[in-house]
Amino acid sequence: MSNINHNISRKDKIKRRVRAKISGTSKRPRLSVNRSNKYLSLQVIDDNLAKTLIGISDYGKKKSFKGTKMERAEQLAKKLFTQLEKKKIKNLVLDRGCRKYHGRIKTVADVLRQSGIQL
Repeated sequence: MSNINHNISRKDKIKRRVRAKISGTSKRPRLSVNRSNKYLSLQVIDDNLAKTLIGISDYGKKKSFKGTKMERAEQLAKKLFTQLEKKKIKNLVLDRGCRKYHGRIKTVADVLRQSGIQL
């Protein structure tokens, strides 16, 4: 008998389908948005180098980020924008993972677009 587990969850199938269509380069890195019920984390990844350029999260930072989850998502996106400016990154590819494009993910994307980042 083979020990290979062929049961792939629905979330993993969706994530693979989304990730197959996008890839981050050094000119246009990938913005990976990961959210849980309480927290949000953002990573800017260069897939060619297999390196995380910027990683930011609101996990455990109640003093820095206050308000509702949507307000914290806006604050997190603004903080990410300041770090993107320091690294002189103007273009990103949005990786929403297995999540739908609404709510906090849409808020992050909208704030970055308003700031001048091309998604």
